[in-house]
Amino acid sequence: MSILGLKKKQPKTFKVKVITMDAEMEFSCEVKWKGKDLFDLVCRTVGLRETWFFGLRYTVKDTYAWLKPEKRVLDQEVPKDSPITFHFLAKFFPEKVEEELVQEITQHLFFLQVKKQILDEEIFCSPEASVLLASYAVQAKYGDYDPNFHKPGFLAQDELLPKRVLMQYQMTADMWEEKITAWYAEHRGIARDEAEMEYLKIAQDLEMYGVSYFAITQNKRDTDLLLGVDAQGLHIYSPSSKLNPNRSFPWSDIRNISYSEKEFTIKPLDKKKDVFKFYSSQLRVNKLILQLCIGNHDLFMRRRKVDSIEVQQMKAQAKEEKARKKMERQILAREKQMREEAERAKEEMERRLFQLQDEARLANEALLRSEETADLLAEKAQIAEEEAKLLAHKAAEAEQERQRLEVTAMKTKEEKRLMEQKMREAEQLAVKLVEQSERRLKEADHLKQDLTEAKDAERRAKQKLLEITKTTYPLIAAYSPPPAPPEAADFGYESASSRLDFKDSDMKRLSMEIERERLEYMEKSKNLQDQLKELKSEIESLKLEEQQQQAGLYSLRSEIMDGNPHSFKHRAFCVPRDGIYE
Repeated sequence: MSILGLKKKQPKTFKVKVITMDAEMEFSCEVKWKGKDLFDLVCRTVGLRETWFFGLRYTVKDTYAWLKPEKRVLDQEVPKDSPITFHFLAKFFPEKVEEELVQEITQHLFFLQVKKQILDEEIFCSPEASVLLASYAVQAKYGDYDPNFHKPGFLAQDELLPKRVLMQYQMTADMWEEKITAWYAEHRGIARDEAEMEYLKIAQDLEMYGVSYFAITQNKRDTDLLLGVDAQGLHIYSPSSKLNPNRSFPWSDIRNISYSEKEFTIKPLDKKKDVFKFYSSQLRVNKLILQLCIGNHDLFMRRRKVDSIEVQQMKAQAKEEKARKKMERQILAREKQMREEAERAKEEMERRLFQLQDEARLANEALLRSEETADLLAEKAQIAEEEAKLLAHKAAEAEQERQRLEVTAMKTKEEKRLMEQKMREAEQLAVKLVEQSERRLKEADHLKQDLTEAKDAERRAKQKLLEITKTTYPLIAAYSPPPAPPEAADFGYESASSRLDFKDSDMKRLSMEIERERLEYMEKSKNLQDQLKELKSEIESLKLEEQQQQAGLYSLRSEIMDGNPHSFKHRAFCVPRDGIYE
């Protein structure tokens, strides 16, 4: 077996991992590929045409280096890991981002890289500018601010401000979010690429924007300095300050830059000015400085020349693309506005529909209530009509009763008057009867007295007559009869010439007749008094009945005047002593 057969077979490809600012990609590369082949593959994959700003950076020990396009990848000091890791980053920065960055992908990659440098404090930014830049970053990420969607706390997971700014003020995350949201709400209507461009326009004015710093010394025994390389030229800084350079060399004033091992020489365009020399301790760093100086100077000179056909086409296409996107955004904005207006109109119509439904429901309820009310009112009207008829009927009855009572009252008054007249006549008659009774009693007493005297006279006469007859009967005829007493004449006694043949039976009969007449008189007088008492009681009952009738009439009148047949007002009647009611 030959020695060549014993050699290990070399692989034809190797793995590469490329990390951009927003993605990671892996490629299988051929061993013979140069740096330009890998770089072009990455640019085609990303869709980038403005390739002159970017490069593939890798880490070498304690520093970094850029992949050289003219040398094979594996022949450079790249890491021996598999896959080999490269970072696709902006190597050179434009002077004016709005004029030089044409493609949207270029703007986006620059935006992401500058944003990371600011958050990592590689670029110094004041707190006010940090808040404003954060608001544009939020606009680029979330679009227009919507208070219904972007609730408090929606930025809690986003890194938007440098830690130095957060530590500089005693403010909570909610307070920072409130300040950022206040600016964010002002950017309504700005598209993502426009927001990223506004971010870059603010960032390019920062002192440390696009500057690559390297440690140098002016001579071998001098103090340390910092060299800054950017799109404007070369700057010399003190190590304590990276913001304000001690000395600057614009590209327009530099005639030549060269280095020999660790010594750099800057030759000004004006030959009268002194040549500036400085030293760098590492050869690898010197090569990197020279590479950055050449690339920035070439871009500086390129900006001051007429654009190439490729750049002109790119700008024209970008202009057309921007115009097309602007028109699309306008159309979308108009459609969005119309959709929002339609949604608002829909919401308004729905709200109006709900309102009309509520009004219809309320109207139906009101209609039902009105129908119920109408039915109730009809029932009430019917009841009121019936009550009115009843009241009218009662009023008519009351009027008839009043008229009857008036007639009755008139009759009662007339009867009362007649009864009073009869009572007066009865009283007068009773008085007369009493007087007549007393007179009759007196007459009866006189008669009794006369009767007694007559009996005594008769007895005496009989006695005398007996005495006379006993003595001489003949003398009786000779004597003439004595004159009759006046009492005897009244009672029908005969003269002396008549025979005094009174008997006791006649006297008793007369006495009995007188007693009978007296008893009859007393009985009549008693009957008359009883009749008088009955008449008085009847008069009193008539007075009471008239009083009750008058009270009922007044109550009826009060009921009619009040208009309520079911309620009566009671009043007291004054009854005068003469019996006339008021």
